[in-house]
Amino acid sequence: MEFNTIAHIYNDFPTKFGLPRQSGMSEHLLSRIVMEKPYRNADAFRGVTGFEYLWLLWVFEPVGSREWSPTVRPPKLGGNRRMGVFATRSPNRPNPIGLTRVRLVSFEPDTAEGPVLTVAGADLMSGTRILDIKPYLPFADSAPGAAAGEYHAEPTSRVVIPSHIARLFTPGQLETLKEVLAHDPRPGYQNDENRVYGFAYSGYDVRFKAADGTIEVVEAVGRE
Repeated sequence: MEFNTIAHIYNDFPTKFGLPRQSGMSEHLLSRIVMEKPYRNADAFRGVTGFEYLWLLWVFEPVGSREWSPTVRPPKLGGNRRMGVFATRSPNRPNPIGLTRVRLVSFEPDTAEGPVLTVAGADLMSGTRILDIKPYLPFADSAPGAAAGEYHAEPTSRVVIPSHIARLFTPGQLETLKEVLAHDPRPGYQNDENRVYGFAYSGYDVRFKAADGTIEVVEAVGRE
């Protein structure tokens, strides 16, 4: 069975590092979903504005030539513990399919690119292929208080962004950057307080240090 790419999503994160690890971790991160030509039909979205949230089914980028493994080492759990792949959100899966909940911000039925959805809170890298879009139903899809295995709500870090760097971004982009850094984008096994880490964001290489519960941005260099 073959699946068709129905759309691509675009935002300020061209690479994986720095990207929110889960949906909803950065509610200020806006993304645009642009449909592929065969699916640029506004009728396919009739009634979509009646929903506050949507589910996206999408394709993980290739993770190399590694064969599927029944166990993986989730980086955020320290990278030294093996867990069953079906008990994790690892991208190294038998089928590279992701599932993400996003908030619908707006729907434009007739643009030069066809129907376009603007959504908030995605954890998808810019350019990711979308396989399907479905409405989120709170009475069926939500289970408050459900057990979450080894995954727990993460403590947030204090974020320091110097004013000369902060002014490089729009207010919304700056809030997104703060949210991403507050959740410490480093893998759990990286804790070198002297190391400068960096990720691509909104046309810049954002570089930061982390120590004693504080994330400090030290530089933002324009990308060519």
